[in-house]
Amino acid sequence: MKIKCIVVDDEPLAIEKITEYIKRIPYLDLLASFDNAIDALEFLRDKKTDLVFLDIQMEKFTGIQLLEILRNPPKIIITSAYDNYALKGYELDVTDYLLKPISFERFLKAVTKVGRESRADRASKPSMEKEDQVKPPADFIFIKADYHMHKVKLENILFIEGMKDYLRLHLPNERIMTLMSFMKMEKVLPPERFMRVHKSYIVSLDKIERIERNTIIISGHKIPIGNKYKKEFFEYLEKEKVL
Repeated sequence: MKIKCIVVDDEPLAIEKITEYIKRIPYLDLLASFDNAIDALEFLRDKKTDLVFLDIQMEKFTGIQLLEILRNPPKIIITSAYDNYALKGYELDVTDYLLKPISFERFLKAVTKVGRESRADRASKPSMEKEDQVKPPADFIFIKADYHMHKVKLENILFIEGMKDYLRLHLPNERIMTLMSFMKMEKVLPPERFMRVHKSYIVSLDKIERIERNTIIISGHKIPIGNKYKKEFFEYLEKEKVL
């Protein structure tokens, strides 16, 4: 079984070298490479990845910040020219820490360790899945906007408005515009707290102040209920016994 991996490094020569090493190992499958951690985060949200070769010191968004954000991170092998992040890396449960320049022998030792851990994980998968079922859901999401990752608490989202290729998150004291589809947003929002009520709107159910016929009122904003979503929305109201 192949190990699907990506490379994240802001140095083109480092990406080239690691890519060369990956091609020499039959059980590694390189999915993509990135010169920044923000694009890598977007990829990891959508694509199943087993292993990340991750540089630490990158502009705007560091490898450590990426590790701290990932909820269910894949295996991580840090690749860095500096050893002063080693302790922090191991606190974040990385598999190995490779110092540049990296020899092929040291690289092979690290990925062999990943292979052993992956086999052990598959053997214990049933018990791990049971543990996952009792984990409480996260109460925040990270949104990419203006070349930054914004931590947004779910309790602060009033509603989300579609603006062509963008989504606008309406919060009590600000709005955040992000390049994201409704489909992707619906995947990260807990369905018991948020609902699509129109082709251009997702609402936070506990922020609804009142309903006027086919219009929802949240913090003074009037949000239409689309015909396609009307049945599901009013069935939700009946289930919650609020009619």
